[in-house]
Order: sequence, then structure tokens, then C-alpha cells
Amino acid sequence: MFRGGNINQLMKVAKQLQQQALKLKEEIENREFTGTAGGGAVKVVAKGSGEIVSIEIAPELLKPEEKEMLQDLIALAANQAIKEGRELLTKEMEKITGGLGGIF
Repeated sequence: MFRGGNINQLMKVAKQLQQQALKLKEEIENREFTGTAGGGAVKVVAKGSGEIVSIEIAPELLKPEEKEMLQDLIALAANQAIKEGRELLTKEMEKITGGLGGIF
């Protein structure tokens, strides 16, 4: 692809890929992902950065005897939303970098 040792062209392409990767990362970090648990009884919305935006809990889970189950469902839903964002970031970065994401 870069015959003749055109290092300037290679550097230009690398810089463009790096800029695309940074833009994509920023876009996904600001995008919202939803995780649910308990058949939708708990819903967590998180940004791709991992920041929790909101948590919705079905009223029937707000009983003292449901405390442990509720805590587990919140954790499951939150982790699902965060995982979805991370997986999308990885997938999209691979498209840009052709599997060379580690150098960006």
C-alpha cells in the first residue's frame, strides 16, 4: 500500500484513523444504552462512558422483603447497559482501525 517508503502518506492516514477513532469513542460515550432485568421490572439507562442516567423500578419490587432481589436486578440491568455500550465501541473501533485498535 505504501510502496516507495512514503512515510508522510502513512502518517497522514494514521492521523485520520486516529481522529475518526476519537470521534467515534466520544459519540458512543455520550450515547445512551438501556439494560433491563426481571422481565423489565428494572430498567437502567447508562451512557457509553458508564455513567448511569436513570433507573426505573416497578412498584411491586419496592417492598422490604424484595430488597436483595431488587439490588441484584439493578446490578444486572446496569451491567447490561454498560456492556452494550462497550461492545458497540469495540465493534465500531475495529471497523475503523481494521483490528489495529491497540495503536490508537
